[in-house]
Amino acid sequence: MATNGLAGREQELEAKQRLERERSDRPDQEPEPELAQKHEQAREETISGSEALLRGLLAEGVDCVFGYPGGNALYIYDAMTGNPAFKHLLTRHEQGAVHAADGYARSTGKVGVCIATSGPGATNLVTGIATAYMDSVPLVVITANVPTTVMGTDAFQEADIVSITMPITKHSYFVRDARDLPRIVREAFHLAGSGRKGPVLIDIPKDVSNRRVVYRPYEEELSLNGYEAAPAIDPAAIDELLAAIAEAERPLIIAGGGVVYANAASELLAFVDRTRIPVATTLLGLGGLPSSHELWLGMPGHHGGYAANTAIQNADLLISIGARFDDRVTMKLDGFAPRAKRIAHIDIDPAEIGKNVKTDIACIGDIKDVLDYANAAASPARAESWIARLRRDKADFPFRYRDSETELKPQYVIEMLHRTTRGEAIITTDVGQHQMWTAQFYTFNHPRALITSGGMGTMGFGFPSAIGAQLGNPERLVVSINGDGGMQMCAQEMAVCAIHNIPVKIVVINNQVLGMVKQQQEIMYERRYSQIDLAGSPDFVKLAEAYGIKGLRARTKAEAERVWQEVLDTHAPVLVEFMVPTEENVYPMVVAGTTLDRMIMGDLG
Repeated sequence: MATNGLAGREQELEAKQRLERERSDRPDQEPEPELAQKHEQAREETISGSEALLRGLLAEGVDCVFGYPGGNALYIYDAMTGNPAFKHLLTRHEQGAVHAADGYARSTGKVGVCIATSGPGATNLVTGIATAYMDSVPLVVITANVPTTVMGTDAFQEADIVSITMPITKHSYFVRDARDLPRIVREAFHLAGSGRKGPVLIDIPKDVSNRRVVYRPYEEELSLNGYEAAPAIDPAAIDELLAAIAEAERPLIIAGGGVVYANAASELLAFVDRTRIPVATTLLGLGGLPSSHELWLGMPGHHGGYAANTAIQNADLLISIGARFDDRVTMKLDGFAPRAKRIAHIDIDPAEIGKNVKTDIACIGDIKDVLDYANAAASPARAESWIARLRRDKADFPFRYRDSETELKPQYVIEMLHRTTRGEAIITTDVGQHQMWTAQFYTFNHPRALITSGGMGTMGFGFPSAIGAQLGNPERLVVSINGDGGMQMCAQEMAVCAIHNIPVKIVVINNQVLGMVKQQQEIMYERRYSQIDLAGSPDFVKLAEAYGIKGLRARTKAEAERVWQEVLDTHAPVLVEFMVPTEENVYPMVVAGTTLDRMIMGDLG
């Protein structure tokens, strides 16, 4: 029987209502597409740019950030109060923060992270950024900046830190949109920690750090236009190197910091054992080959050993592995390695090939990959008579000094540190004579055991870098060796060790003078001494005690042995001051402008 239109519409409405009731009784059923989108939006989390930054850092596995707050960084620091998983160490100066992040990175192989506010906070990081850049250390440096609304007006604490640091960073980010932070953090860590490593800057205006955004973790595959982390190795070039080794009678390897940073120490050891080629390790390369190895010659260059420098000047094949032919290694370029028929260079950075020294064989790529390929086919060089000659040189002209029973010599102190720690400590140094004595008399058998500023030669680096190394290696003994000059540049960081009971052992080699400057003025400037007297420095023992740290002092060998044992028995930070003669110099020494075979041996040559 037919129904009229009204009845039909009523039936249709009743059917719809019944269908909706059935759907509501089945919550597991998929909702309509529009309804699903509304539900998804309701589940999306809205957070500040600062919180997005912290989450990005945690996603990268960051376990400690070193920093110092200020007005334009306060949204970032405020976000830390709501994120208990985020660990931050408050240093007493921004330079202390960046050096601590550097020490953490060098000793662990991870990316170090530091934070500072705008203006003077950011510019106080510049020396540390340059230090990391020169030595290829992976850092992510985060700076706050003034709000975008006042940029360019000379606002309070405004500085264009991106432009200031452009020559000393691997890459820089200026964050305009808080939604980009998850991607930027991910890219920054990738850039800092891959290829030839280095510092990356992230500059965040204050208003961007406070902007509310829908948080979406960056989970896409990274693809950075124009960036190649490591060029593919060229087997033909490596084969050419192996052929040159087979023909060489006086081959030599110079191994640099690139071996350490590439985690290629085991591959280098295998290569040396297979080819039977002697090795000199640069300052940053110390520990890249065990110093106990029979073919290790020591450190070459300005204050290098006789055997290493003589080997360079007489080698017929010179192979640089992760060393950039720094001027402190080559000294006068016109006269460097004059008997080398061929020079080979293994490096991840093509820009280093031929930059300072003409290269005949270029093996570009990750050092691990290059050596892995080479080790599969490497065979011994014809170098046994050469090895015997270099062994005699090393035995006849070791690093040595004129000991004393009435004075405490700095070299004796370094030997004592090595003997009592069995060479197993992580050693950080500042810059100066004590740095060179450490390189000469504390021999290293493991990579990442020496933390020191090489290319930049930054005074003030040694002690704060030890804080970072200790936090990155809590089970290791960390010893920071400093001069009385450099120690005063970051001494305020003793407060950090005291408050957090960071058990760094702080050594001050106190000769009451700017020792390396004095030595150069003595030898190169006819003893015209100028502005080097540090005799008015503070009492370091009392200074340590003022910060809440035990302080000890030694003036003789017997006192040195006794107080150092007390240091080792103390499970807390300790400062120990060793009073040493002002007149002591570092030898051998090659004067700037002369060749490696013109070594000044001192009165022991």
